[in-house]
Amino acid sequence: MGNNLLLTKTKMSEIVGWSEANGRRWVKHFNDYIPTNVNGNKVMYTMESLRIMKFLKKLNEAGLTIPEIKLIINKEGMPKSEKEEQMLIGKHKINRVHKDYDENIKSTIPSAGEMMIPYLEMIKDGEAYSANQITEKLVNFYKLTEEQRLMRYENNSDIVFLSRVRSIRYSLKKENYIEEINKLTYQITNDGLELLNEGKGEIEEEIEELEKVVDPLTVVKQKLEELNNELADNLLKQLRNVHWMKFEDIVVELLTVMGYGDGQVTKRTNDEGLDGVIKEDKLGLDNIYVQAKRYAVNNSVGRDVVQSFSGALDGKGARKGVFITTSHFTDGARKYAERLESKKIILIDGIELSKLMIAHNVGVDINHTFVVKAIDYDYFKDE
Repeated sequence: MGNNLLLTKTKMSEIVGWSEANGRRWVKHFNDYIPTNVNGNKVMYTMESLRIMKFLKKLNEAGLTIPEIKLIINKEGMPKSEKEEQMLIGKHKINRVHKDYDENIKSTIPSAGEMMIPYLEMIKDGEAYSANQITEKLVNFYKLTEEQRLMRYENNSDIVFLSRVRSIRYSLKKENYIEEINKLTYQITNDGLELLNEGKGEIEEEIEELEKVVDPLTVVKQKLEELNNELADNLLKQLRNVHWMKFEDIVVELLTVMGYGDGQVTKRTNDEGLDGVIKEDKLGLDNIYVQAKRYAVNNSVGRDVVQSFSGALDGKGARKGVFITTSHFTDGARKYAERLESKKIILIDGIELSKLMIAHNVGVDINHTFVVKAIDYDYFKDE
C-alpha cells in the first residue's frame, strides 16, 4: 500500500482484523492518537492510523484492556517505530499470574449462587462471626488456591472471589437470612435456619431470587469510577489547550493547595528554566522549584529536558524540584530523576496531574454530593 493511501474506518478495521463495530470502539477511545484526513465531508484514515490501530490490537492481544492501554499511552506516549512498539509491549505484557485476570481461573471460582448455602452452613451454629472469619471458612471449604483467591476482574481492581462474597452477604442480609449484629459481624436468623431445612427445589428457587439482588452501593462505586476517569480525560484535554502562562498558574496553584507552601510564578522572562517556586517556610529557607510544560499528547519529555531542569536547580542551589507536563516522560527521563542523589525531582505526567487536580478541587466544581450512611453500632451499646 502507498503511504498516501487513505482508508475508511471500515476498511481500516478489516485490515487490522476487527469487526467494524469493534474498530469504531477503539477509534473512539484513542481518537487523540489516531491521525485523520478530511476528504470533502468524509473522515479518512492514513497508513499511520493503520499502524497505530495494529499496535493497539497487539497490546490487547497481550492481555491489556482498553483502560490499561489508555493509561500506558497517556503516560508513555504512542511509539513511533516497530522497535518502540515491541519494547512497550514487552514492558507491559501481562503474565497470567494470580493477581491478573484469567478467564480459565475465573471459571473455577465458585459463583455467588453456588456459595449461598455453604455461606449459611458456615454459621448455622448460631454464633456470631466476623466477615473475615466467614470468608476464610469459605476459602477452606472450597480449597481455593492463591490464584483463585486473589484474581481480579479484567476491567477493575476488585478481587473476583471477595466481590462475590460481598454480594452474597448483601443478598442474605437483605432477605433476612442473616443479620448484622455489629459492624461486619453476622449471625444466622431463624429464616436462614429454615432455608437450610427446605427441600432441594425450594432452595434452588430461592437462590435464583437471591442472585437477582444487587447491592446498590457496588453500582454507585462503579459509576463513580467511570465518571472520575472520564473527568480526568476531559480535564487533561482542557489543560493541553490553555495558554502556557495560564498552565503555569494552574500548576503553582495546585501545589499550593496541596499544602507544600506559598507558591508564586516566576518572572515570565529570564526565568532560568524555572516556572514557579513554592516557599515551604515563611522566610523561603527551603524552596521547591517548578517546571511546567504544556505539551501535546505525543510530545514526550525526555532525559535532556529533565537534565536541563536539574541544572537550573543547581543554579539556585536547590535540592527539590517538581516537573509537571500534560504529556508524558520517557523511560530515560524517569530513570535519570530516580538516580539523582544530591537532589529530589518529582515527575508528574498528564494523567497524574488531572487526578491530583480532581482530588484537590482545582479546576473542577462539585456537581453532586451523595452521602451514604450506616448504622453506628457503638451508639446502641450500653454504657
